[in-house]
Amino acid sequence: MIKLDGSYLEGGGQIIRTALSLSSLTKIPFSVENIRKGRKKPGLKNQHLYAIKTLKQQCNAHIEGAELGSLSLTYIPREIKGGQINVDIGTAGSTTLVLQAILMPLIFADKNSTITLNGGTDAKWAQPVDYFGEVLIPQLRKYCKQINIKTIRRGYYPKGQGNVIVEVKPLYKLKDFDSFKELQEKISSTVPHIDLIEQGDLVQIKGVSHASQDLESRLVANRQAETAKALLKKYNVPIDIRVEYNKTMSTGSGITLWAIYSKNNEIDMNNPVILGSDGLGEPGKPSEKVGEEAAQRLIKEIESGTPADVHLADNLVPWLIFGGKFRAEEISLHCKTNVWVVNQFFKDKIEIKNKLISSH
Repeated sequence: MIKLDGSYLEGGGQIIRTALSLSSLTKIPFSVENIRKGRKKPGLKNQHLYAIKTLKQQCNAHIEGAELGSLSLTYIPREIKGGQINVDIGTAGSTTLVLQAILMPLIFADKNSTITLNGGTDAKWAQPVDYFGEVLIPQLRKYCKQINIKTIRRGYYPKGQGNVIVEVKPLYKLKDFDSFKELQEKISSTVPHIDLIEQGDLVQIKGVSHASQDLESRLVANRQAETAKALLKKYNVPIDIRVEYNKTMSTGSGITLWAIYSKNNEIDMNNPVILGSDGLGEPGKPSEKVGEEAAQRLIKEIESGTPADVHLADNLVPWLIFGGKFRAEEISLHCKTNVWVVNQFFKDKIEIKNKLISSH
């Protein structure tokens, strides 16, 4: 059993999410102490519990310590099962953070899965659902026959109640292999490795600016989009930022932007270069400020010259167990923590050298 220190480096929930994914895949059990010790309110939060409970069901796992606020957890998984999965967080807890833990195992489950999640779609300290769908999922498509995400309803803080549906059709099923190592070798030899080294040519900027219906009269989503577009027009590429207003349980707004690149006038579908950023509305925060923050973050990533943004880097680390490398301008504590967790399951598998993250 692997023993983890939940206070290591970033000391947040990333340790739990990554460990759950890798443990479910490899069937290597783990225990963790000092969960989220680096946070104001330590211990397991709702979104962690729902990820744990979902994987307990899908992996027929034995679990100890799965309680709100728990500082320790033991997780012993068995076979991964796909199918119809419903996750109702019940609050504005992030749906994408739950997906971060459960999606990787389900991509290699015994059958297709349809995951229906209710909770927050656009929340603080979590990637927005549009980022997940437009920046991260394109990187994961090569590992499965099909993966799609659809936002049925947005969920803002504090009530949440957003609705997201993810459909996954596995390419390789763990049950068809004698061991995870055999599956790992099969993927490494047949699926293109992650290879994000150069940006290429910027060809388009896209985005979605959204708000609850009660903010439509103040044109909140429009103002977010217009501010972002004005700052990004200097790149002289097509800019398409969709504006939408939604019927939601709580008032809220946000904007997600992504920059799309090509190499030799073609977009590499196996290793697409897509940089993302976002901004989140808050009470008293001008809409123009939200749009400006998202645009400036995207500008920073564009100007960096690297093909993986700070958040994509976090998310790609666990997938390096199948081989590959990528460059990112900013290596966050989240990212370094992820590398550490992966290397507990796969000894010295991943290395950070300057701005390059690679697998051995």
